[in-house]
Amino acid sequence: MSRLITEFWPDLQPYEDLYRQLHADPELSRHEASTAAVVARQLQAIPGVTVKTGIGGHGVVGILRNGDGPVVMLRAELDALPVLEQTGLPYASTKRMASGEPLMHACGHDLHMTALLAAAALLSRLRVYWGGTVVFAFQPDEENGAGAQRMVDDGLYDEKGHAVPHPNVVLGGHVMPMRAGSISTRTGPFNSASESFRVTLYGKGGHGGKPHQTIDPVVLACSTVLKLQTIVSREIDPQETAVVTVGSINAGRAANVIPEVATLLVNTRSFTDETRKRLRASITRIVEAECSSVGSPKPPLIEQISAFPLLYNDPTATTKVQKEMAKHFGTAFSTDIPISTGSEDIANLANPVGAAVCFWNYGGIDPTVWDDAVKQGTLGKIPANHSAFFAPVIQPTLRVAVDAYALAALAFLSSPDEDRPSSVQTAADGHR
Repeated sequence: MSRLITEFWPDLQPYEDLYRQLHADPELSRHEASTAAVVARQLQAIPGVTVKTGIGGHGVVGILRNGDGPVVMLRAELDALPVLEQTGLPYASTKRMASGEPLMHACGHDLHMTALLAAAALLSRLRVYWGGTVVFAFQPDEENGAGAQRMVDDGLYDEKGHAVPHPNVVLGGHVMPMRAGSISTRTGPFNSASESFRVTLYGKGGHGGKPHQTIDPVVLACSTVLKLQTIVSREIDPQETAVVTVGSINAGRAANVIPEVATLLVNTRSFTDETRKRLRASITRIVEAECSSVGSPKPPLIEQISAFPLLYNDPTATTKVQKEMAKHFGTAFSTDIPISTGSEDIANLANPVGAAVCFWNYGGIDPTVWDDAVKQGTLGKIPANHSAFFAPVIQPTLRVAVDAYALAALAFLSSPDEDRPSSVQTAADGHR
C-alpha cells in the first residue's frame, strides 16, 4: 500500500493553491455555501465520483464505487470560526460576516478538505488496485457538534433520501500543534464527550443603591459558578477525567442597576456515559438549589445548546490502521498519544449504522519552529487550534494528511494486487 501511494501520487501544487484559496475564504458554521460549492466542483472533476450536495444544510458527499467490497467513509469538515486572523500569512483571511464578525479557518478544516480532495483523486487513480466503495463526506457545522447528526437526520443513509452507502468504517484525522510530518493514533477513547448548556437565572431587578429590595442575579451567578467547580473536585472519582467550565457570564448593562436576569454558558467534558449523566444531574441540582436559596421568583432555565459524542477508536479497526501507518510513516508515526479533552462529532456519522471509527492526529507546526521550541522549553507558546495565530505549514503537513486518508482507506478495501504495475500505470496516466 505504501508503495502504491508513493508511486502514484498526484501533483500537490494545485492542492496547495486550493488550500490557500480555502484559507482566505472561510465561512461560519451553517453558512458554508461557497465552500461546499468549491468542494463539489473538485469532486465532480475526479473520474468515477458521484456527487451529492445539500445534505443536512451544506453537506457534500462524493461516492466512488469500484465493484464489490467494503464501504469506507473518509470525512472532512467545511466550517470556520469567528476569529480575527493574526497569522500575517499572505493568504490570511480578511473576511467578515455582514454583521462585521471576523472569520478564520483557525481549526484546520481548510487543510482537512484539501487533503481529502487530493486523497479522493489518488484513490480514483488507483481503482485497479482495490475493490469496494469509498464515500468522501464533507460535513457542515462541526464546530457546534451538529453537522454530522444533521446530515444523518436529513436522510444521509436513507434509501428514499440521499441513499449514501452504509459505511463499515468511518475514518478521519485532524491537524494539531504537533511537529509537521508526525502522525499518531490510539485505540479506545480518543476525544471526550462534551455538552454545553445555557443557564438562565432569574432575579428581581432594582436600584443599585437599594439591593435589599432586589434579588440580585449577579451575586446568584457568582455563587453558582463557584459551587459548580466542586462537582469535579468533590463528586467525581479522582481517577475519572471530567471537566466543568463556565465560559461566559452575562448580566446587566449599567453599574447602578441590578438586572432581572443573569446567563451562564456551561461546558462539560467526560469519557463515560455514567460521568456524563452525573455532570448533567449535578449541574441541574446545584443551579436549582442556588436559585432556591436566594428566593428566585421562578425556577432557572437550563437548555442544552450543543453536544458532542465520545470519540472511541474501535480497537480492531484502529490496529489495522496503525499497522499500515507504522510501515508507511516509520518513526514519524506513534501510538503514544494521550487522550484528549477536545471533542469531535465524527462518531455521529458512524453510530447510526453501527460502523467502526478510527481517528488520528497529525502535526502542522514547522519542524524548525517545533525543534527550537523543544530546545528552549517553550512548546506551550506555540499557537494551537482556535488561536488567531494558528498557521499550519503547508508541507509536509498536506502530504502526511493525504497519505493518511489514502492509506487508511486502502487498509479496509479489498486487498490491492501489487503485481500489476503496468495496468495501474495505464489507469494513472489517464488521470494525470
